[in-house]
Amino acid sequence: MGELTRIMDAIAHGDRQASSQLLPQVYDELCRMASSYMRHERADHTLQTTALVHEAYLKLVKQSDSPLQNRIHFFAVAAKVMRQILIDHARTRQYEKRGGGAKRISLEEAAVISDQRAEELVALDEALIALAAIDERESQIVEMRYFGGLTIAESAEYLKVSPDTVTRDWNMSKAWLYRRLNT
Repeated sequence: MGELTRIMDAIAHGDRQASSQLLPQVYDELCRMASSYMRHERADHTLQTTALVHEAYLKLVKQSDSPLQNRIHFFAVAAKVMRQILIDHARTRQYEKRGGGAKRISLEEAAVISDQRAEELVALDEALIALAAIDERESQIVEMRYFGGLTIAESAEYLKVSPDTVTRDWNMSKAWLYRRLNT
């Protein structure tokens, strides 16, 4: 059992001290994931990347519907959480851009993503929802690979399918998304 899996198991069994051990174990990887989302933005987004990591981490540790089982499960769920945070921010940004103005957000939150990136993320989210209606596994693979940075092998382990299946689904979903987003 890996250290991260041991910590998550202890947390699932009510060990409050184990919770303080979790962040140091996952922080660097969460930062890498957040940085990959932000790579299309200005180079000076350090605080925004940190804010994304912290917001995702808080949502992950507060979730109570199912305990996180191991490293791969943790980062697959982290990918989903980060995706949702970014989509929520993108939708908020589009709302503000169109003069909605009713919801106030911090300057840090507003600067997380550019207008163009916000539109792209919302379009990608809508396409992933449509893909999930056709093939849930392909949608999950895109989420884990694109948003979570998981490898083919890690995605296969999480989904309990072969790496060849993940590779095939990954290629099919990329082609489907390309057609969907470019028509």
